[in-house]
Amino acid sequence: MSGFTYVNVGKIKVEKNIYDFFSEKVVPEAELDVEQFWRDFEKIVLDFTPRNKELLEKRDELQNMIDAWIKENKENFDSEAYKKFLEEIGYLEKEVEDFEITVENVDDEIAKIAGPQLVVPINNARYAINAANARWGSLYDALYGSDIISEEGGAEKGDVYNPVRGNKVIAFCREFLDESVPLASGSHHDSTKYAVENGKLVVTLRNGEKVGLKDEEKFVGYQGDESAPRSILLKNNGLHIDIQIDPNHPVGKTDSAGIKDIVIESAITTIMDCEDSVTAVDAQDKLEVYKNWYGLIRGELTSTFKKGDKVIERKFNDDRVYKTPNGGELTLSGRVLMLVRNVGHLMVNNAVLNEDGTEAYEGILDAVFTSVIAKTNLLGKGKYINSKKGSIYVVKPKMHGSEEVKFTNDLFARVEDMLGLERNTIKIGVMDEERRTSLNLKNCIYEVKDRAIFINTGFLDRTGDEIHTSMELGPMKRKGDMKNAVWLDAYEKNNVQIGLKTGFRNKAQIGKGMWAMPDMMKDMYETKIAHPKAGANTAWVPSPTAATIHALHYHYVNVQEVQEELLAKGLNENYRDKILEIPVEENPNWTPEEIQEELDNNAQTMLGYVVRWVEQGIGCSKVPDINDIGLMEDRATLRISSQMIANWLHHGICTKEQVEETLRRMAEVVDRQNAGDPLYRNMAPNFEDSVAFQAARDLVFEGTKQPNGYTEPILQRRRLEFKKKMGLI
Repeated sequence: MSGFTYVNVGKIKVEKNIYDFFSEKVVPEAELDVEQFWRDFEKIVLDFTPRNKELLEKRDELQNMIDAWIKENKENFDSEAYKKFLEEIGYLEKEVEDFEITVENVDDEIAKIAGPQLVVPINNARYAINAANARWGSLYDALYGSDIISEEGGAEKGDVYNPVRGNKVIAFCREFLDESVPLASGSHHDSTKYAVENGKLVVTLRNGEKVGLKDEEKFVGYQGDESAPRSILLKNNGLHIDIQIDPNHPVGKTDSAGIKDIVIESAITTIMDCEDSVTAVDAQDKLEVYKNWYGLIRGELTSTFKKGDKVIERKFNDDRVYKTPNGGELTLSGRVLMLVRNVGHLMVNNAVLNEDGTEAYEGILDAVFTSVIAKTNLLGKGKYINSKKGSIYVVKPKMHGSEEVKFTNDLFARVEDMLGLERNTIKIGVMDEERRTSLNLKNCIYEVKDRAIFINTGFLDRTGDEIHTSMELGPMKRKGDMKNAVWLDAYEKNNVQIGLKTGFRNKAQIGKGMWAMPDMMKDMYETKIAHPKAGANTAWVPSPTAATIHALHYHYVNVQEVQEELLAKGLNENYRDKILEIPVEENPNWTPEEIQEELDNNAQTMLGYVVRWVEQGIGCSKVPDINDIGLMEDRATLRISSQMIANWLHHGICTKEQVEETLRRMAEVVDRQNAGDPLYRNMAPNFEDSVAFQAARDLVFEGTKQPNGYTEPILQRRRLEFKKKMGLI
């Protein structure tokens, strides 16, 4: 490969910079013999590569059989016959007997505490550190800057502090306190002083009355003097609330009780992502990924950047120390618990070359390299210890069915052996985002029952796979209508049901998907409470601010109680038939205007994301949609948009010429939206010279042929083309 030098490791080759990083730094700190490490690594690559290849070939075989069956039976499609066919080819597995997961040594942040979860690109140090520090967030700041607080009545945001808006924030927060940590009588609205007397919280009200909390056990700590504390620490539903008091502070001066802020426990866990939100297409990129993970897991990564005339350094927050009511000391982590998301089984990377010179499977590399880095932290190396229980948390995406999950389980066991770790030290989060996994979720969990700590749902990837799997049946519903499809509701409910039935309560996370509109916090506040109400003890949010807002939902809803109620009902619904209801539009009678609107929406968001991915190496960002509303875009959003257009084109809802015209017109829109970015390269009018534009064309016009509708192969090929064109490799 041009631009890269390799070191021979037995029959395989490892890119020299990666080889040196692990040989000189990581492996010695993991207290392993360097030569033995590389011998074991070579053996893992040689042993698992053929199995990985076979699993991918099976994906293709199953898809080809499904395509052929649908073509033959689409005129008289019968759902029962279809289900029987899926059973015959092994796509639908026979369900295993009832069981419960037996995972051990799981940190409370995963097993016991319900709260928001962030996902952040691991190769963006600044964002990753911000996410690591998002364990605590200012509720005042989150509300003041968001659309939850109306700007009516003189409460505009403006460039300087607006006391009218500030008073609205304070009123909202007092309401929150009344809801989550109510007083024995009266209201936090009327508080004039918070103090500690005889180990209890005493609140003075406007009328001079002194009251305690309705539930005195919710007071767990304080900072400062008992008579004039700087901080009052409360706990509700497992989450902490820190009432910060300073009558001399600009905000505290205006508050009847001198409260300057309410800081709440926000993101409990963060997934440091090597996958969907990252552009790591070669050895150079992978080295950056691994170096950042090394700094993150050990709490040592820093990032400096300029904000105006100031140089700001980001580093990890320290722990928070409080006095307890009985005179002891309480230390709370200042940081989230970190998980790392490895890549799936599909992609390859030139960081390592196989015996025949082909690129190695990236998922195998990630399993070894992210785990050996994490081992250094288990041994106490680094400023902070991530897992107090001695576990390594790996989220594994895009697995299809239980065979692929078993492959990952076997791979992790081999990695544990080579690293000298006890069995099941490496825990796994199984992402339920492919149809074959949804339909066989219980079997998938069974294959990792000793290491499973997480399942979740994801509308976007799951819908992309839904469209691609049933591509031949007909035109799919519009993307907006897909959210009301029968299969989607069944899929969401099935995930929670299977998680609870297999013993996830108090052991593991049941997660829900991303809120993709980071500027629309009012809508999120009003709707995302549905996730804890459904029994999910975590859900994805796009920013630390969103984590602080979403954390309120876990105060309003006791997820433990919701899960108990669901278990008491029996959870015996069979969702398989409903999950198999294909979201095809039975009688497509869209108007030309509706068709064009759908094409415009999908093409614009697709181009807005692809141009940054291919030409700037940005794997996740806030991309303005056609109405200039910022949406968080990653490869999952791209998968559904590209598959949607490919499906309609395949069934003649639109023509190739119409799609070409739409792409060109939307490219001009995206160019205008990025006019203020000095690093941006216009796609129009020289479309043939724009690598990004050609990548978008490929995603649509080659969409029906892409493995399971994945976007990664085209993106990676075009990103490498752009890097070579610009002399970056």
